[in-house]
Amino acid sequence: MYIGIDLGTSSVKLLLMQKNGDVIRTVSKDYPLIFVKETWIEQEPEAWFSSVFNGLKEIVKGYENKIFAISFSGQMHGLVILDKEDKVIRPAILWCDQRTEKECIYLNEKIGKDFLLKNTGNVALTGFTLPKILWIKENEPENFLKISKVMLPKDYIAYKLSGIFATDVSDASGMLVLDVKNRKWSSEMIKISGLKEENFAKVYESYESIGYIKKEIAKELSLNEDVKIVIGGGDQAVGAVGMGVVNDDYISVALGTSGVVFANSSNYVHDKDGRLHSFCHASGKYHQMGVILSAASCLKWWVEEINKTSDYKMLIEEAKNSEAKDLYFLPYLVGERTPHNDVNVRGSFIGLNINHKRGDLTKAVLEGVAFALRDSYEILKEMNINSKVIRLSGGGARNILWQEIICNVLGLEVETVNSLEGPAFGAAILASVGDKTFINIDEACKKIIKPLNKIYPNEKEVEKYNKKYNNFKKLYPMLKEFYN
Repeated sequence: MYIGIDLGTSSVKLLLMQKNGDVIRTVSKDYPLIFVKETWIEQEPEAWFSSVFNGLKEIVKGYENKIFAISFSGQMHGLVILDKEDKVIRPAILWCDQRTEKECIYLNEKIGKDFLLKNTGNVALTGFTLPKILWIKENEPENFLKISKVMLPKDYIAYKLSGIFATDVSDASGMLVLDVKNRKWSSEMIKISGLKEENFAKVYESYESIGYIKKEIAKELSLNEDVKIVIGGGDQAVGAVGMGVVNDDYISVALGTSGVVFANSSNYVHDKDGRLHSFCHASGKYHQMGVILSAASCLKWWVEEINKTSDYKMLIEEAKNSEAKDLYFLPYLVGERTPHNDVNVRGSFIGLNINHKRGDLTKAVLEGVAFALRDSYEILKEMNINSKVIRLSGGGARNILWQEIICNVLGLEVETVNSLEGPAFGAAILASVGDKTFINIDEACKKIIKPLNKIYPNEKEVEKYNKKYNNFKKLYPMLKEFYN
């Protein structure tokens, strides 16, 4: 049996899977976010490990002798720094933290986007790890001088469980330090960081075993000492493995806190303007990815914060009967990444009139997120990535109305598969490949991932949404100056 650990932004999810793909048990543990300022967001790595360890205690009960490997999916880009004694120097700065605008301007303008694209396949974004390292160097020089090890969130957990300082190509792709094309650290980017190569972990493929669980931890959990630790990958790439998006037929759309449009690519390509992320895939291939910072979190904000209810069903029912005609929602509640790369833009309802009801606003929220996802899909089309089917994952994927809206806004078939918990499931699949149950990721996904229901685009709705999307595209350029 295999354990997948998905280290998310607000909780860790652990999943126990048999080698045929059947999920036996899942366990979740929450941990807090630290809001230092409005857009400064941190977390304590020790809180992650405590939650993971307690989750492992629960999930292995009754199956202690059957666990063969553990692997990981992790929130990407977060900066974890350790000193020479392996102590965490300061709380981790998270992917959603926006404090590094100045560092990104330096990287994109002084170092230059062409240089970054040549060496990493990507341009600097506030969420990425290198700008965070430069922020520490500038604002906390005493902490910068203490750095012995730079880690990503899930790599810290792997290190605590195994004692091996390791990372993988998919997660490392989001640091702006990896030469994505050649799947190794870029010496040029390490130079810019002000650190040395020894401060960065050894890079593995996501499905590779890096070693075994520490003896003392195996003992505490009553596990065998030969349980393999498979390094795993960034949440989006591992989530795509959990959805079977490991060939060029499928696009993955994840409706979690953030929203992601993810396409597998057998060959390395990058957008010449750096609007999409070009990263290594956990499958051993490559992927292109667009990220919107607020997706299901927009609906959560609208339902729970504004309407002060937890009755999602009631609000979605109201939205079903709405046209949301001439009403638009820009889902930029915490700034935006793809394609605008703008930390200052904010969310808006546009086109409100006295006849609008709550259901219209709810529908506009769902449509606005779908339109923002289409922004990324349009760039994929420019890059000649023409997948035919969307596979949906994340909490928002349970919403049938939202499924239909995304289907018609993107004009593609939408299907769900036998696990909506893509990242934890994907991590368990990686563990099984690392344990040699399957030859490779492709074989594992073919045997384990099963499509469930499928939705087809409605021509009339597609036409309506094409017109509405063309209007949606005009709104950000008009508002950009106001917000900046």
